[in-house]
Amino acid sequence: MRRFGTQGRLYPEDNYLVPRTAEVADFIRRVKAGKYIVLFAPRQTGKTTFFQLALEELTAKDSTYFPIQLNFEVYEGCTATDFYSGLAGDIHEKITDAFQKRGQTLPDAVMHLLETTQFTNHLSLRTFLKAFGKVLKDQRVVLIIDEFDAIPRSAVKGFLRVLREIYLSGRTRCPHSVGIIGVKDLTQLDYDRSISPFNIQDEFHLPNFTREQVHALLAQYTDEVGQRFAPEVIKSLHKQTAGQPFLVNRFAQILTEETAISKSETIQMAHFAVAHTQLLEETNANISHLLTNIRRNPRFESILMRIASYETGIRFNSDDEIIDELTTYGVITKGPDGMCEILNPIYQQRILQAFKPLVNGLEHEYFPEGPHPRLVNYLTSRGQLKMDLLLDNFRDFVGRAGFRILQVPNTPKEFIGQYLLYAYLDQFVQLVHGNIYLEGQTGRGRMDLVIFHNARKYIVETKIWEGPRSYQAGKKQLAAYLQLEGAVEGYYVVFDHRQVPEPRIETETIEGVNIRSYVIPVMQKPPPS
Repeated sequence: MRRFGTQGRLYPEDNYLVPRTAEVADFIRRVKAGKYIVLFAPRQTGKTTFFQLALEELTAKDSTYFPIQLNFEVYEGCTATDFYSGLAGDIHEKITDAFQKRGQTLPDAVMHLLETTQFTNHLSLRTFLKAFGKVLKDQRVVLIIDEFDAIPRSAVKGFLRVLREIYLSGRTRCPHSVGIIGVKDLTQLDYDRSISPFNIQDEFHLPNFTREQVHALLAQYTDEVGQRFAPEVIKSLHKQTAGQPFLVNRFAQILTEETAISKSETIQMAHFAVAHTQLLEETNANISHLLTNIRRNPRFESILMRIASYETGIRFNSDDEIIDELTTYGVITKGPDGMCEILNPIYQQRILQAFKPLVNGLEHEYFPEGPHPRLVNYLTSRGQLKMDLLLDNFRDFVGRAGFRILQVPNTPKEFIGQYLLYAYLDQFVQLVHGNIYLEGQTGRGRMDLVIFHNARKYIVETKIWEGPRSYQAGKKQLAAYLQLEGAVEGYYVVFDHRQVPEPRIETETIEGVNIRSYVIPVMQKPPPS
């Protein structure tokens, strides 16, 4: 039986795979046109698997294409001399493997060339490629280079100049087509930014999985095993991951392998909530990369929280060093309106958890009864949450705490209200054995907290006060979102940081759904002593 894969390259015989039919066709078209293709995207987005499978499909259909697949990862930190010396051995091995895979013996002319060639610099590489093209005659070499950004700094310009010269030499050339794969783009590798040695590049975009592709991926498992996914689970899985390949497969792994669900039972939202909580608490390669990257620069926290908390947001500007770094790391992306967005709700929640202090010093004051409230006060006789009372108590807690919320360590004061609301609800949800996660938009001023408890969802939207128009617009946004989710009620919490705040509580029916709104003042400074 195949499995959902999250470790390195995936194989059709071992793993469920998204076919990416349109992208593969586009790649093959570009190769046949002799394009020198570049794909730079964050780690664990399926780049290596895609290129290798696409190349296999190309060569299976047309034997005139001769593949050479290299990986520069091992050369990070090497000198240019060591790089070229090792590259000669790699190319020798890959060419030999390609002939063996075809069931052919190595031609004498090719064997002689490989045995007599040594690389000392980019010029000797150029000499070899031209000679190799001549001995192959009617074969078209396709060179794929993975982890290209690990190439030694001293070798970048010379290597790219050789490829550029070959590309401009004419239609008959070796290599005929090139695929360069990495995390950093070529402008970031041109460290002194003095030249543009590869201005012939053809940029290739490999998008995250669409909802339809996620459905097709999970359907492969259903066809093989018989276990179905409820439609809402597929919808929520795509929404939470935004189709990020690693997260999609990891979610599916947890649901199909690590959660005790009978194979005869349909995977429901209750199962999804448990798997979601595990993903928010576990350490895996993808999340480790995310957390390492967002901690690289102290400025990242305020930028990310501003993207998440303010409707005015931050305009996406790739020339800005901070935005460029966060994009390279796969933390943010450019939204359809040209503004910065955090890539998906899972990342946003892990970012919030990473920056939230372990102890804020106010935990014992969340509820008047102390750290362990009488849960019956906040549950109906049917075990449903009394969200209005729970949020009323939070409003009262902020009032009781007063200026002490400004003393929470390592927390930007402009985001303290949202930090505390998340921590407060998280503690309560754990006490009642529920699940809490972010949903909806990943940025632009909205933070939608979803509580899943006793087979019911509760949606709380939070924002920072940005004026009456924004406040009213937020209600309509929440109403539209609730309608989309099939919910009949929701909660809207706005934190007012003005010197003269206007606290309020309102309960309204907007477009057929009930919305309870709170404007909660956040004290700006301690009172004079």
